[in-house]
Amino acid sequence: MQEYGGSQKIIKGETSIPIYSKNCTNIRVTTRYNQTMLQQLTINNYAIVDQLEIELAPGMTVITGETGAGKSIMLDALGLALGDRADREVIRGGAERADISACFFIEKNQEVANWLKENDFDLAEDNCILRRVISRDGRSRAYINGQPTTLNNLRDLGEMLIDIHSQHEHQSLLKTATHQRLLDNYCGLHQEAAEVKSLATKWRQLNQELDAIRSRAEESNAQYQLLSYQVKELEELSLGDDELGILEEEHKKLSHGEASIRVNQQVLELCCENDEFNIEQSLNKAISLLQEIPYSSKQTDEADELLNTALIQVEEAASTLKHAIDQFELDPRRLEEIDQRMGLIHQLARKHHVPANELPALTRKLSEELDGLSEADVQISLMEEELEKLKKGYSDLAEKLSKARAKGAKKLASEINLQLSTLGMNAASFSVALTSFSDTTPRTIGLEGIEFLVSTNPGQPPRPLVKVASGGELSRISLAIQVVTAATSTIPSLVFDEVDVGIGGGVAKAVGELLRKLGDKGQVLCVTHQPQVASQGHKHLYVSKSSGEDSTATQLRLLNQKERIEEVARMLGGEELSDQSLAHAEKMLG
Repeated sequence: MQEYGGSQKIIKGETSIPIYSKNCTNIRVTTRYNQTMLQQLTINNYAIVDQLEIELAPGMTVITGETGAGKSIMLDALGLALGDRADREVIRGGAERADISACFFIEKNQEVANWLKENDFDLAEDNCILRRVISRDGRSRAYINGQPTTLNNLRDLGEMLIDIHSQHEHQSLLKTATHQRLLDNYCGLHQEAAEVKSLATKWRQLNQELDAIRSRAEESNAQYQLLSYQVKELEELSLGDDELGILEEEHKKLSHGEASIRVNQQVLELCCENDEFNIEQSLNKAISLLQEIPYSSKQTDEADELLNTALIQVEEAASTLKHAIDQFELDPRRLEEIDQRMGLIHQLARKHHVPANELPALTRKLSEELDGLSEADVQISLMEEELEKLKKGYSDLAEKLSKARAKGAKKLASEINLQLSTLGMNAASFSVALTSFSDTTPRTIGLEGIEFLVSTNPGQPPRPLVKVASGGELSRISLAIQVVTAATSTIPSLVFDEVDVGIGGGVAKAVGELLRKLGDKGQVLCVTHQPQVASQGHKHLYVSKSSGEDSTATQLRLLNQKERIEEVARMLGGEELSDQSLAHAEKMLG
């Protein structure tokens, strides 16, 4: 095969995929998007990949290639971006770190947008980027939209965006929560299930509040006595909000009264009452001397004015001091009262471990708590009545939901079993188990647990999907479920790694047709060995590897129609292409 390159114009409503290759290590595919899907995958220094950047299209994309070329490397790297565990052995030789990013287009995925908002992640231009960096020193870092995060967050978000059907990895179908969602959506019960969940959530929240109040009520007797004593003590103190500051100011005034009077008297004598010398007499004398000058200059006039001003201020100061001395009364009894009052205030403040000025607020707080304890019995009675109403409403609606689920589960199982037969699993038996809970406690999922079960061999009891040992069987079972529920569920990007293991002929053709049917509604990536599956793809990627003296590198190319015919022919008849195999391949590709 020849390497394919070039570019095409973007036509509205169609897909344009230019591709280029540089030393077989950097590949880029560009396309348009109109739904939630894996938009771009970038891989640097992972395994035998130096650099790989690919933008993926909607529809079904098949991935084929040489044995050992690393067809699953892209999916393994994607798994790391979705939170898989990793060690430094995955880093390409000679590099210091491996760096993988997966960009998803999420314009219509409100669930993801809500999750990002609830977890404080930025949402930029309808894209969501999951990134993983593994360093040579063994450290691993994770990012969502450029913000550092945990592997758990990476996994939780990844499960909303993509299902990887490969040895139980990143497959939401293995979770019973997904089974409930798929069944309810299939039966058209989404609204009823949401109402049941809302009633159960309200009941649980109210019940938790009631438990807390009851717990407090059990301790209320001793607490009530303690609070009563504390409130009585504080109310007897009757400390006003501004009282402490006023007392402190009055205490300061009275405790320094004698010193204040003495100093005021000394200053008054200096101003005007000392017969030998005082400021007022000195100023008067200075003013008289200036007035005796036969000729006064501008400076002399200014000095005279200033001295007269000073004289007025000294006289006013002396008058103020006289009033202060006359009005000041020493009151030892009042000072003693203030000392006792402040001592009691600070004593209670220390007792309650609060600043003294916060005692009024504490009094109000403890009074409210005391009132709350006295009202607890009434509150408990009202909450118990509300709980019964919620539980009755929940039970009525949940019972209707259960009956509808039981009816729909049989129909869903029947349709999936038909698909399993088409996929060559005639001996398999799929069922939906509805297991009623032993108690009547309202649960957000309803009155029963829902789980998909399967028996892959005659006589074998049904087992949960998570316990199906064969990856190939699990992939085909998952495919059947996805096809049946596709019309009623939001399909994320779906990845099937070697879904066709152990099958061939007509079954492989059926697998390919079902995958294409899913691709018509969303995005499907499929690693395959079967020409019948590969021929059904909307797009075809070919993986190969090249080896130099010191290194081996993976190459990825988008095939044109002629190259697709050659690749399908190779898959049909081996490396040697014959006219017969080419004709057969061309017919399969239509």
